[in-house]
Amino acid sequence: MRMIDGSDRTAWTIDVGGLSRGDLIERLDAHGIHRNPLAEALLVDAIFDDAAHETVTVVERSVADLGFPDGATLPRVLDAAARHDLALCPAVTAPYLRLATLDQATAPDRILSTGRAPSGSLQVASPVLRADHDYPKGFYLRVIDGVPWLRGYRCDDEHVLSPDDRFAFRARACGPNS
Repeated sequence: MRMIDGSDRTAWTIDVGGLSRGDLIERLDAHGIHRNPLAEALLVDAIFDDAAHETVTVVERSVADLGFPDGATLPRVLDAAARHDLALCPAVTAPYLRLATLDQATAPDRILSTGRAPSGSLQVASPVLRADHDYPKGFYLRVIDGVPWLRGYRCDDEHVLSPDDRFAFRARACGPNS
């Protein structure tokens, strides 16, 4: 992983894919990364069967950074991200980003689920794997009491995200030297 220097925003270049599901889970376990049942459900999805290796630049943005000082729904956030030349990360990105960002700051509270994004969390913007509302929508990263977590989450398209909620997006290539 290579961290990219950028004003007040964070970006990483990481390798995603290329590991078998078993090897990926072994690495998560070896680094003491805890997972909730929703993350476990996502990790057994077929998308992790043969994920091809690729290098991805991931950038972090808040809902407010994308033009929503009062918050917005996920579809509005994703539309705005596209207008800012940001894309969804490959569906397998979150576990690899979790491994690459073990130094993420510890969350200021221990609350795990309140119907909103937990404090200190970084939601990985990636394709939804199933249209089923009961199936997890994606992953987020969080550190609680020094313990790194890879957590799955569910939400509907009506849920209003806070302006402070943070997302990891894929940076689009801008040209031959990007």
